[in-house]
Amino acid sequence: IAETDPSGKSGIALTRAVMCESIKGYEPENTAVVFSIDVGKISCFTSFDRIGATTAALHKWYRRDELVTTKRLTLKPPSWSTYSSIELNNTDIGPWRVEITDDKGNILGVLRFSVTD
Repeated sequence: IAETDPSGKSGIALTRAVMCESIKGYEPENTAVVFSIDVGKISCFTSFDRIGATTAALHKWYRRDELVTTKRLTLKPPSWSTYSSIELNNTDIGPWRVEITDDKGNILGVLRFSVTD
């Protein structure tokens, strides 16, 4: 039986958040803040702790302050690592950010990065 947070808040803790070129063996590879368009795909890797019950986190991907996509990711107790990825095309050059939120919309972290040609 999963425990729930009696306060009504998610209580989950974001313990690690990085942008990377790929995921191998459940670990991020080639972490960076600037990516060449030539890599073709980039990923946002996140780890969480203090998960009391199965819940969700969201990765909200923004290009130049416009929401491009939202990825909903399941988290399971007591700790969980997960990631989301996007495919890059030539229109994706410029500043980006990923907002990491809990399922109630509380921002747990923000990663800023750039895609260059």
